[in-house]
Amino acid sequence: MKSYSETIQYLYDCLPVFHHIGSNAYKPGLDNTIRLMNALGNPFQNYKTIHIAGTNGKGSVSHLIASVLQSAGYKVGLYTSPHLVDFGERIKVNGVMIDQQYVVDFVENNSNLFDEIKPSFFEATMAMSFKYFADKEVDIAVIEVGLGGRLDSTNIINPILSIITNISFDHVSFLGDTLEKIAYEKAGIIKMNTSVVIGETQTETRPVFIKKALEMNAPIIFADEFYHIKFEKYIHDKMLVTLNDESKMMLGLNGLYQLKNLATVLASLNQLRKLGVELTESQIFNGIENVVELTGLNGRWQVLNKHPMVIADTGHNLAGISFVVEQLAKQKFNKLHIVIGMVNDKDIQAVLAVLPAHAQYYFTQAQIARALSANELEQKAFDFGLKGKVFLTVDEAIASALKNALKNDLVFIGGSNFIVGEALNTDFFKE
Repeated sequence: MKSYSETIQYLYDCLPVFHHIGSNAYKPGLDNTIRLMNALGNPFQNYKTIHIAGTNGKGSVSHLIASVLQSAGYKVGLYTSPHLVDFGERIKVNGVMIDQQYVVDFVENNSNLFDEIKPSFFEATMAMSFKYFADKEVDIAVIEVGLGGRLDSTNIINPILSIITNISFDHVSFLGDTLEKIAYEKAGIIKMNTSVVIGETQTETRPVFIKKALEMNAPIIFADEFYHIKFEKYIHDKMLVTLNDESKMMLGLNGLYQLKNLATVLASLNQLRKLGVELTESQIFNGIENVVELTGLNGRWQVLNKHPMVIADTGHNLAGISFVVEQLAKQKFNKLHIVIGMVNDKDIQAVLAVLPAHAQYYFTQAQIARALSANELEQKAFDFGLKGKVFLTVDEAIASALKNALKNDLVFIGGSNFIVGEALNTDFFKE
């Protein structure tokens, strides 16, 4: 009998893990998933699902929708990836991580199945989540796409609503090197006669989505045509926003990029109400304000310390980092310290080109095979006028930043999910 930590290690060691090793772990297509699901009795057919794809924002949108549904009294499954600190973050019911013993038992009971099918880490954990949600008798499950859409293993479900947050450049070697090609892959989650909400209207991608929606007879809604959301001010680490120049709402996430995500969420909730999902205004407002408390979402413009101010954010591609830089420019501080590490399959030059040259940099690397070495990151950054020192661990980088930062300075930690995950797991910010 393995322990929980041994079981997680077994999953990492025996199954290819995309977020650790990259392309060698990517298994496009549904063949493995169909075989896994058939063997497990197709548990995803026992509850309603909502399917969420997109380049950025799908994690935040997933958690916000789950939070509102929880506020309305539904029992809600939430499947997202990757995790930041604990594997259990991927699979939650009403904000509570999957029982560790369930993980151990599931892997032990299905080890022969894994040996036979040889699924990827993602396929195996997705199968676990679908079975867990059925065993927990959830009313509805919010399912985040792993990568892309059309060939993603989550695309086996028949959701009541599909959501595509936005399209920008990421994973271009798998999804294509134009926004149109990437949109085509994401549009693969649009199902016959099933409404789809598109978060952001983009000239290049709009025709792709409309064409697919027409083919599938799927009603299509562009969220930003219905909701215009304006930031007002921060109140106790939450944002006060105005909807369509009328009502005000508290949003429990801090990043200004969340305004676009909130529009996507509100349009999606409006569709869910039309589909018969009962949600009151007060339940919607409560879920959106208390998303962190209700779902345990981490790493989205997360304030880890006040003096000096320390903020972590998981933005990791050009679009995500551009929002981060825009928001950093709006902060008040004396000096900016940036702890940064990246993975080697991103468009690193594009990200470095938008980072502020006036900051002091602490180049580091996560403890995964996909990590770009801190030395290489420093060399690439130097070409863009970004200067700092190299640290071989996130722990050392943060320790140096905190030592150098004065109380009115700002320390930003980011560049990849794994840098933020390791930061959250250090002793510096544990309560």
